[in-house]
Amino acid sequence: MAYNPKKHHRRSIRLPEYDYTQPGAYYITICTYERQCWFGDIDNGKMQKNYLGYIAHSFWQALPRRFPHIQLDVFVVMPNHLHGILIITDEGYQALPKNRPRKEQFGKPVPGSIPTVVRSFKSAVTKRINLMRRTKTPPIWQDNYYESIVRVEIGLDWIRQYIINNPRQWEIDQENIKYHSNQILDLGLDF
Repeated sequence: MAYNPKKHHRRSIRLPEYDYTQPGAYYITICTYERQCWFGDIDNGKMQKNYLGYIAHSFWQALPRRFPHIQLDVFVVMPNHLHGILIITDEGYQALPKNRPRKEQFGKPVPGSIPTVVRSFKSAVTKRINLMRRTKTPPIWQDNYYESIVRVEIGLDWIRQYIINNPRQWEIDQENIKYHSNQILDLGLDF
């Protein structure tokens, strides 16, 4: 597909010159379209995945089979988002093609990069769920995702704990639509 500035005008939230194939840990958050709770519910601080939640879970677990340079760290599928840590190892980095492009451009994915891995995951989950639903609407995922490059071990430990504790924090989670609607009501605003 050729670049069309009228259609393809979203601003990337990736670091423009960063090589997302570099070894390291990457903290990823992927949200569902309009924060819809596709993947299950939280019950007593534990995630109860439904069938769609198990699809997202199994496709995330399968990422190292598709991308051998990727190792999974902790992750959690929540009702309307997924948090996970992806690690590119030194060995995995060495196995990537040496002549690959280093910078993401629209329509030109970088093989083995974090954006390519996330795009592949989102696409696979979407395809499977759409086959089950027999429709493509509404979309499963929001257009983008959030990532942080984890630069220190202390930060990695903190993120791991955040992910592990996320289901217990659901009532106050910023991704929880019910929390936000309660906050609006608490302010006394009428809509």
